[in-house]
Amino acid sequence: MAPCTPWDCSRNPSPLVALLLAALLSQHPPAQAEPRWRQGVFPVASFSGYTSHFGSRIGPGGQLEPHHGLDIAAPLGSPIRNWWGGQVSEVISDGGCGLGLVIRSGPYEHIYCHLAGTVAGGVYRSGSVALAAGSPVRGGQLIGHVGLSGRTSGPHLHWGIRHGGRWLNPAAILRAMAAALSRARP
Repeated sequence: MAPCTPWDCSRNPSPLVALLLAALLSQHPPAQAEPRWRQGVFPVASFSGYTSHFGSRIGPGGQLEPHHGLDIAAPLGSPIRNWWGGQVSEVISDGGCGLGLVIRSGPYEHIYCHLAGTVAGGVYRSGSVALAAGSPVRGGQLIGHVGLSGRTSGPHLHWGIRHGGRWLNPAAILRAMAAALSRARP
């Protein structure tokens, strides 16, 4: 996939994937943009490109499977920043997400997977970061580093967003954030 800017993740060279994305977006339109989204922070400091979009994709077993997030490529160890202020609701350590965090921001949950570091006793650690369920986090705060944990073939952040239990397309959120920022400028 050709790299694109953090705000414009609509480019995709595959016509099949473009059709799938269009179909999914028509079935699951993005949530109404909130004016405060302009305060959101792009989660990867060293952006390299997008490697997998939200929606259906062919998995490692050759079967079509859902992908509930946006994969953001970055060099191994790149800082990951919290999208929006909130509270850690879960620390993840499993074979799919790998090491990860779920952060609740009001009715939103944002999920960060494939992190570097360790999880022990319910505490995620990476460098100076130490977070557990209940930890408050500010928007833009360092919450981890890009890793290779879980089911992944290269260093990236899997970033997912749920609202009211429904998965949202993070690319649509980023476009809404960019639009809110441009409207806020004089």
